[in-house]
Amino acid sequence: MSEASEIEPIRLGTFRSLRHRNYRLFFISSTVTNIGTWVQRIAQDWLVLQLTHSGIDLGFVTGLQFLPALFLSLQGGAIADRFDKRKVLIFTNIAGGLFALILGVLAISGNVLRWHVYLLAFLLGIASAIDAPVRQSFVAELVGREDLANAVSLNSANFNVGRLIGPALSGLLIAAFGTGPSFLINGASFLVIIGALVMMNGEDLIRHKVHDRDKVTIADGIRYVRARTDLKAVIFVVGLMATFGLNFQLTTALMATRVFHLGAAAFGVLSAAVALGSLTGALVAARFERKPTATLVLRSALIFGVLETIASLMPTFLTFVLILPLCGAMILTTLITANSTMQLRSTPENRGRVMGIYLTIFLGGAPIGSPVVGWIGQSIGPRFAIATGGVITILAALVAIIVTRGKLEVNDH
Repeated sequence: MSEASEIEPIRLGTFRSLRHRNYRLFFISSTVTNIGTWVQRIAQDWLVLQLTHSGIDLGFVTGLQFLPALFLSLQGGAIADRFDKRKVLIFTNIAGGLFALILGVLAISGNVLRWHVYLLAFLLGIASAIDAPVRQSFVAELVGREDLANAVSLNSANFNVGRLIGPALSGLLIAAFGTGPSFLINGASFLVIIGALVMMNGEDLIRHKVHDRDKVTIADGIRYVRARTDLKAVIFVVGLMATFGLNFQLTTALMATRVFHLGAAAFGVLSAAVALGSLTGALVAARFERKPTATLVLRSALIFGVLETIASLMPTFLTFVLILPLCGAMILTTLITANSTMQLRSTPENRGRVMGIYLTIFLGGAPIGSPVVGWIGQSIGPRFAIATGGVITILAALVAIIVTRGKLEVNDH
């Protein structure tokens, strides 16, 4: 009896990608690792605030962690198209786990300094910059083209389970023991996904033969994207949205401390509120079979920008908490559709480099946007920082919709 027939009840619907054994291993282990990642993110932000009491420093360390994406995501995409993706992921996860453990030991021993956090955030950013395009394009090898959009949605749901549980867990850990245990938990979580990668059946991976792998170049990938109106429109809008509009970890920390005058637990609640909406949006996206298109990405980004602008005006902690799930749902609707569009509408031999270009813009904007948003939040106010991200996202979506009017239908169909 085939494995697919053994679990036929989940062939269709929200969780249909889980009929693939390799993807099940990836999904379950990623859940653990994502929780650990969010536990560390909250602890890292809180540690920086404890050490510096500065929104500018908080924005700086966030930007520093994403700085390598500007220089290495393209190379990561080329690596994905040239080498065994599973082996590369094992290496990047070993590196990520090691950096988390080092920071945990420094924090628990009481010897952590600001420059330690900066350095380890940068090193983790290097591992993540290589990991991200490889991980994104690896999903197609786990499930194939038929289930790719569903798997992307489930990965986003998975990520936001971590985003929902991790901040709350980290807030409790920080309140009880300080930041150190959060970093150790994240370091240990990497062992789970490394084990899952080792356990996968290589013969079941759906790979496409690429001729002359040694001749795979970043320049060819850039030329491929430049010829595609739909891919360029997605990259433009999502890039600006990510750079200025998706700084919720930074802005909610400032809202909790400077506007509402609350502590770590409240910061965790705000992060969990965004994650709750994101998780809901991801599960809804996984359920439906709607074909991802660039047009849908632009419209979703526009709605998100409006919601973020409204969020900046919420007068109380409760009203701010209540609108964040709506923002989270539209974030995931936009990003899932963008990710699926980039992967499904690129050829297999170019997919890694396409995702590398996309992630260079998506992740690489943080070194620019996070310090700017941090400065605005520190100097003018957290509400103005949130509103700035919303307005820029609205303008980017409107510009893309106007410029590409009548041009996207060719690619969308």
